[in-house]
Amino acid sequence: MKPARPSFFVLISLIGGLAILSSTLSKTPVLPLFAHALHATPAEIGWIVMASTIPGILISYPAGALSDHLGSRRLLLASLLVFATAPFLYLLVGTAAQLMAVRFYHGFATAIFGTVANAAIAERYTTDRAARLSTYSSVTIVGRSIAPFLGGSLISLASFHAVYLACAVSGVLALGVGLLLADHTPQPKKKLELPHFWASLATVLRDRRIMLVSLTEAAQYLVFGAVEAFLALYASSLGIPAWEIGVILGVQLVSIVFAKPLMGKVSDRVGRRRVILPGLLVGAASVVLLPVAPGFLTLSLLSLAFGVGFATVTSSTSALVADLTRDGRYGSSMGVLRTVMDVGQSIGPVLTGWMVGVAGYGSAFALLAGILVCAALMLGLLLRDA
Repeated sequence: MKPARPSFFVLISLIGGLAILSSTLSKTPVLPLFAHALHATPAEIGWIVMASTIPGILISYPAGALSDHLGSRRLLLASLLVFATAPFLYLLVGTAAQLMAVRFYHGFATAIFGTVANAAIAERYTTDRAARLSTYSSVTIVGRSIAPFLGGSLISLASFHAVYLACAVSGVLALGVGLLLADHTPQPKKKLELPHFWASLATVLRDRRIMLVSLTEAAQYLVFGAVEAFLALYASSLGIPAWEIGVILGVQLVSIVFAKPLMGKVSDRVGRRRVILPGLLVGAASVVLLPVAPGFLTLSLLSLAFGVGFATVTSSTSALVADLTRDGRYGSSMGVLRTVMDVGQSIGPVLTGWMVGVAGYGSAFALLAGILVCAALMLGLLLRDA
């Protein structure tokens, strides 16, 4: 008698935790500090951070549409191959331009994996969709939460290269677990033709509600990407050591782990939009106060508050898009959501890097808070119209 295969949800959650641990180790807090050690300017650091989000803009929708027709397993394994190989390339980096190129390659992993994994979960679980998506996301954030503490410690105790070796171990383990996945998509699948591909895209893009939710998530990830990159540099400018910077960023991610499943359940009960709006306002308040924080403890508290706001928003956006999806186009809808999100996340570090160089951290963080307030006002108008 063959041993029972672990459930899809258990496997995809474990893979996600390992993959996101590897991905986050490669950037938090090591990436801005490594780029600074390579003598990159704040503007150049913004471009380096942005490089990994460009593949999301290019490939998120095609990956989601392909998963609707080919099944999730092939695309998930392709992304896991990138997760397993990219960390070794960081060991060869000697210039800012090389670091940007490696980040671009690494970005294909999260672009494909994030879209396809969320679409597969949304398709399989309908009655408890937000709770499942939030629980999965929190498992991945466990990996994301470990990364800042581990990365900061490895930098302080060893070197940047030690961090990327740890990334490689986690990425290879994720690929190994991924080989256990079974493809649950019914076979055979029809060939994906270009007219159908573009028709699916047009159907999603014409849905004003899906696009509004996608823009809200883009605003949230714009700010998240900027804070992830420049909070470390801001803390470093205050003389805070690398291991404490890891703690500052780590408590933010730990708060997401605990808040996201809870807010997902709340969202299933009271509605998506009523959870998203207060989350945006909490995030705005915490970001605008960052420049007046005097040191480690205050920055940690504000970072934690931002994490709670981020978890509150993102616990409901993917589920709301899935709720609004028609004709089973979950891959296409998640692909569009991911693409718009990556546009926001791409803009964030570049915009913030420019603002830091021109006007300093205070103006940069105030601008980020203003973006979240604008997103809340936009969502508030939708509530009034509804």
